[in-house]
Amino acid sequence: MIGGILGAILTESDNAASGIGILLGILYYTYFEGSSGQTLGKKALGIRVVDLAGGGSIGFGRAFIRYIGRIVSAIPLLLGYFWMLWDKEKQTWHDKFANSVVVPDSA
Repeated sequence: MIGGILGAILTESDNAASGIGILLGILYYTYFEGSSGQTLGKKALGIRVVDLAGGGSIGFGRAFIRYIGRIVSAIPLLLGYFWMLWDKEKQTWHDKFANSVVVPDSA
């Protein structure tokens, strides 16, 4: 979505718009999941990302790893996203990479 908006503004340079969109995505997910564990969408759904072992914040480094893991999860026909359906810890691949789990906000 951000890439589309930037593409409309920066019609001369699609590469610049794509690069800025990717950078903003990385910063957005790393900041919000690394600090509060919630992006705006997760907050609306009442869920958050927490450390699997302790239940606290995953921090910025692991939030960045989780973001990169999303890309890996999507490559084999989104298999990494569906993995939570049969995993005993209910983790996606990107959760496994970052040693995190998504839980209800009330937990």
